[in-house]
Amino acid sequence: MSTVASPRQAGALYWPVQLRRNAGVRGLFAVVMAFLVAYGFLFPGLLTASGFAKFTQSWFPLALVAMAQAILMLTGGISLAIGAMVSLGAVIAATTMTGPLGVAGGAAAVALTGIGIGGATGFIVVKLRLPSIVVTLAGSFVIGGAALLILPRPGGAIPEWLSDLLAGNTPAAFVLLVLIVLLWKLYLATPLGLSLYAAGENPVGAYRSGVPVDGARVAAYAISGLLCTGAGLFVAAQTGSGDPVIGTAFTLNSIAAAVLGGIGFLGGQGTMRGALAGSLLLSLMISVMFFLGFTPVAQYVAQGLIIIGAVAIPQFRKVQQ
Repeated sequence: MSTVASPRQAGALYWPVQLRRNAGVRGLFAVVMAFLVAYGFLFPGLLTASGFAKFTQSWFPLALVAMAQAILMLTGGISLAIGAMVSLGAVIAATTMTGPLGVAGGAAAVALTGIGIGGATGFIVVKLRLPSIVVTLAGSFVIGGAALLILPRPGGAIPEWLSDLLAGNTPAAFVLLVLIVLLWKLYLATPLGLSLYAAGENPVGAYRSGVPVDGARVAAYAISGLLCTGAGLFVAAQTGSGDPVIGTAFTLNSIAAAVLGGIGFLGGQGTMRGALAGSLLLSLMISVMFFLGFTPVAQYVAQGLIIIGAVAIPQFRKVQQ
């Protein structure tokens, strides 16, 4: 008797699996919707093309680093070099795009740097069996130092037309995010993508079953590096120049967004849509509290309380069950 599921059986299983994966973040989706309504009420301009474009531009870099962190956490890893990678991407973009390489060459340099550093980090973690938190912490100092060597102080430039395209009044950031999500869906259909969850949830069992665990983990680090330097390029386009320390805050925010989205620290748990929702919640919190006139100190306290609540409520429900 064949054990291969028919297309009809696969279709019947798809939605229950998706509902189970979303079970831990339904409360998060509700909180995000509440903040969206509040933000739309406080800032009616959100419903205009320009307002929507500006909002997605402020969210886009955080969304990218949340995805970068989430893909590593799904494999059982974590990165403390996210912020340094963002800074490095920003300074490379700002020092190459107005030079002989041009925009295309500068973008290629940013992408190759992210893939190269990410892949090398993954290779060290996988082959030397070192803790990812230690490797990426050490890497953050090396990468941050490289950013300072390239651009010791804020400077450089991004072509004005590129800044207008990415950070102007057009929803380019939203379009890019949709494309990235679609590419992520396609990646999950590849052998490495299919191996991602198995590599984090049960790496030994997956390896014994013939799953390319090491390849999946190294690929995850390479993709994570690409997303981080890409976020740096976008931040440089927003500001019109490069800053060697501009990505510092993204490290902890990426972890917070991923955890808010239901990504587990032990690997194999959570979805990318949850990480994106977590990053959106963080962006909305900042915007709503600004319009409500919260002081900076009150904003930090409120953010902390909301994050703790959003993470604790699903866990409390599990205990009650």
